[in-house]
Amino acid sequence: MAASDRPDPDALSYEEARDELVQVVNRLEQGGSTLEESLELWERGERLAARCEEWLLGARRRLEAARRGGDAASAESPEA
Repeated sequence: MAASDRPDPDALSYEEARDELVQVVNRLEQGGSTLEESLELWERGERLAARCEEWLLGARRRLEAARRGGDAASAESPEA
């Protein structure tokens, strides 16, 4: 797949970015690519990894916010 045919990592879901990142790593590990192809794969992998990290950080923030909201709600309601 040519670089221009691949979607922008910023438009990918976590699962899409993760799956493509796995494919990129596999291709790099197999070898056999030219130096230019390997560099393009590496750069794509870096962008995909950054996208996955964005998703994971966002999920962590949401969980922490939910936990804080849950803690505040439980502190306000008296227990028996």
